[in-house]
Amino acid sequence: MPSFDSSRGRFKLADRHLAVFAHLLDKETPPAELHHSLGELQQIGLVGPEGELSPLLREFLTALARPVVMIQAEVTGQHGSLAHGVVVGQDAVFSHDAWPGEEESEYVPIEPKTLVWEMARKVKLRRGERDESESAGTSGDARVSEITTTMGALDAVFAALEGVTDETADLRAVAVAALSAASDLAEPELTALVDLTLSLDATWRMTTAWGAEGAQSVRSIAVWDCGPQGHWLRVRPEEPIEEGQVGPESTLRLVRSSAGEVWEKLADLLPDQADLVKAGAAS
Repeated sequence: MPSFDSSRGRFKLADRHLAVFAHLLDKETPPAELHHSLGELQQIGLVGPEGELSPLLREFLTALARPVVMIQAEVTGQHGSLAHGVVVGQDAVFSHDAWPGEEESEYVPIEPKTLVWEMARKVKLRRGERDESESAGTSGDARVSEITTTMGALDAVFAALEGVTDETADLRAVAVAALSAASDLAEPELTALVDLTLSLDATWRMTTAWGAEGAQSVRSIAVWDCGPQGHWLRVRPEEPIEEGQVGPESTLRLVRSSAGEVWEKLADLLPDQADLVKAGAAS
C-alpha cells in the first residue's frame, strides 16, 4: 500500500504506482491492470477522483519526468538483489531505497551537496576501526592485491558452496577444491579468492546516466564488500556490462581497494558541468 509523509515530503511507492503517474502526466487513462494501483493512490489522496495529481507530488514528479542525472545502485546480499537509486532533477533531488520483501520503495528529498554521501550510504561504504592498510594484513594474504581468473571458476565455487548440506562440512576446503578444479589459480591467489567468497557481505554496482535517451552517457563501477577482507574493485568484466556480454570464459579480475579509493570512484561517477553541457548540446 502506498503512503506519504507530508511533513518530510517523502513517499512509499511501488513501480506500478509510478506507472500510474506516468499515464496521468500524459493525460492518459491508466490501463485496466493499473486500476487497482490508481485506486490506492486515490485512497490516500495523492490522486483525485478525476485523475488530478496532488500538489505534494509536483517536485517529485518533475524530477522523475525530466531527470538531469539518474543513479542506480544494484546491491546483492543475503536477501538477494535490491535496487536503490537517486533521481537528480533541475530543482530537486530524490533518493529511493528498496527493502527486502517489500514492493514499495521509499522516496526522500535530499540536499544536492550530500549526493556522494548518499551514494556511499546505499552501499554501506565505511572505514574499519583501523586503517585499512593495517587491517589488510590481519585477515587473508596481504601479499595479494589482485586476483585474475574466469567467471566460470567463480561460478564453480558458489555452486559448490550452495550444494553443501552437511552443517559440519569444512566450507573452506569445499571452496578450495572447487576452485582448484575449475581454474589454474596458484597460491596465494587461490586461497585469497576463497577467503573473499567466504567473507563476502555483498556485491554492488553503481551506475550513473545522463543525456537524451538513445545518446546517454553512462559510468559504472562494481565492488565486492568482503567485510574484514575489505573492498575489492571488480575491474573485469568492465562496467557497464550489457546483457549477454559475460560468459563462463570471461575474465574476472579483482583489485584490492580502500574505502577512500572507492569513495573517490563514486564521486567520479558524477558528471561535471561540462559533461552536462555537452550532453545538452548533443540532444
